[in-house]
Amino acid sequence: MNSFGRYFRVTTWGESHGPAIGAVIDGCPPGLPLEPEEIQLELDRRKPGQSELTSPRQEQDSVQILSGVFEGRTLGTPISLVIWNRDQRSADYSALAGVYRPGHADFTYERKYGRRDYRGGGRSSGRETAGRVAAGAVARKLLAGRGIRVLAFARAIGGVSLSEEELGELTGGEPPSDPEALRARIYASPVRCPHPRAEPAMQEAIRRVAEYKDSLGGVVEVRAYGVPPGLGEPVFHKLGARIAQAVLSVGAVKGIEFGEGFRLAAMRGSQANDLFARDARGQVAPATNRAGGLAGGISTGLAIVCRAVVKPTSSIGRVQETVDARGQAVSLAVEGRHDPCIVLRVVPVIEHMVNLVLLDLLLAHGAMRLLGEER
Repeated sequence: MNSFGRYFRVTTWGESHGPAIGAVIDGCPPGLPLEPEEIQLELDRRKPGQSELTSPRQEQDSVQILSGVFEGRTLGTPISLVIWNRDQRSADYSALAGVYRPGHADFTYERKYGRRDYRGGGRSSGRETAGRVAAGAVARKLLAGRGIRVLAFARAIGGVSLSEEELGELTGGEPPSDPEALRARIYASPVRCPHPRAEPAMQEAIRRVAEYKDSLGGVVEVRAYGVPPGLGEPVFHKLGARIAQAVLSVGAVKGIEFGEGFRLAAMRGSQANDLFARDARGQVAPATNRAGGLAGGISTGLAIVCRAVVKPTSSIGRVQETVDARGQAVSLAVEGRHDPCIVLRVVPVIEHMVNLVLLDLLLAHGAMRLLGEER
């Protein structure tokens, strides 16, 4: 399926080396002020060629709004967004037409569809995520109107990781005093981690692996602030399950955890439980957040905290052994323009996938409460 969401529904379309890529948003409420520049700002945070640490492909990712907006405000009708591909070099992939690249979807796409677009992976390319970011930019604006802010950053790249103490230094407290200022600092960092120790160490790790024509993975952490308690649907549409499905739908992501995550396996119940107390406003709330803002699949009112494991970029210049479509052995070094560490460009993608989930569930929650009030 190429669509995501139920109330705020997003469909992405297009291939990496086709004429264009884009997204269609259905379910955006009418009357939202929306200009292309607001979407462009978020796309610029994902696009390639931003520094020596990313792919040199020079795509401006300029977005056009084709429908659903009139006189600067949404109409409530489908919003169609298009991003034209300008810097394709399909010839870079001609030698791969009959070869299965290690770590890619070449083999599985061919088994599923009987054919594939070998030019950069076609639909399986990370370029598809530009449509997600464009739609997420709209969701982000709607959430901001309700006081909900989502932040994502690189928690680890290769062997360089932020400690819990350094994480506190980065965020400046929970919640941060100015989430938007922190977000601006994150995206001003070439590695999406503006910590004075980790940032230069991460940069050096990426440069070093690039010299060997190899790649690195890492961990992206997401924190959502201002999420009201009660968001999410029990059983099959738990908030954590929806976020996990959204984040794991990003091609490079191979794992996810919430709150204390896998560390909970080594704890006792007395250590893992979030106890309840009265907060500063005199309201009952969890006193700790080991569960990452979730209980029973529903938001507790504390920050939603999750971490996603991002694998190393599959396309590398080092020689690897594989086979072609006939099963013949091939020594392959993938040429072209690729990211030595895709984590940097995955950060905004994961952030906006969480935005899409939260908005969709917020609309679902509003519909349920409205019906409840009518009864």
